[in-house]
Amino acid sequence: MTDGEVVEDFYGVYLLLCTNPKYRGRTYIGFTVDPNRRIKQHNRGVRAGGAHRTSNRGPWEMVLIIHGFPNDISALRFEWAWQHPERSRRLREVGKKKARELRYDFCLRILANMLRTRPWARLPLTVRWLQQQYIKEFPAGLEPPIHMPVAYGPVKPARVKATPSHGSEEIECLEICSICGETVKKTDVMRCLASSCALACHIICLAKYMLKDEGTGMLLPVEGPCPACGINLLWGDVVRLKRGCYQCQDETQEDHWADFLSQVT
Repeated sequence: MTDGEVVEDFYGVYLLLCTNPKYRGRTYIGFTVDPNRRIKQHNRGVRAGGAHRTSNRGPWEMVLIIHGFPNDISALRFEWAWQHPERSRRLREVGKKKARELRYDFCLRILANMLRTRPWARLPLTVRWLQQQYIKEFPAGLEPPIHMPVAYGPVKPARVKATPSHGSEEIECLEICSICGETVKKTDVMRCLASSCALACHIICLAKYMLKDEGTGMLLPVEGPCPACGINLLWGDVVRLKRGCYQCQDETQEDHWADFLSQVT
């Protein structure tokens, strides 16, 4: 898992599967900002930073990871609900593990329901299978929402670049927001997926614009029209573009999601 797609602002919740014949079929759900380092820790034991539940029970395979969370708090809440569906008020209808149901299949069934349950159903998440031999289809009617792509293969977080020193390098290029008319920093700008579109706007302005026909009470849109060219955009695709999942970026991306949520609530 050392090579793979580079993702900015990586927060992931993963599923481990034990391949040790003595403990075969056991699973473990956890949170990480570096999946390649984390799987090594699990297989090396507690002294290397692994969890007590996985120590001396390996080898373990990291088979699936959900990433694209706005911050670590959001990912940790998702992790807790996935680990404790019986205690989560949002997952009460999922039901308990069936008598002949494999633990691995039960974990996937919980996940399938979570991805279609608010608040997680509106997040720009990516479902990524890391090990081909363990891929399974989601139950009919419980497929991930259209704005959540299913990806395959390894992934690694982008390295954080050093903050530039004081001086001319600190001067940021400003653009004009296409919606509110105020200036927006180049590192903060949201753009359209169409390469010919000149859209440049604040994340909050774009979210409010796309939410204008969805009524009140929503914090994040799922999809909506581009204010500049009018094409329909999936919110998750726009966010992934900004975070560098579709193109290289020169500047270090900061996590603006916590600020966004605090301003629209």
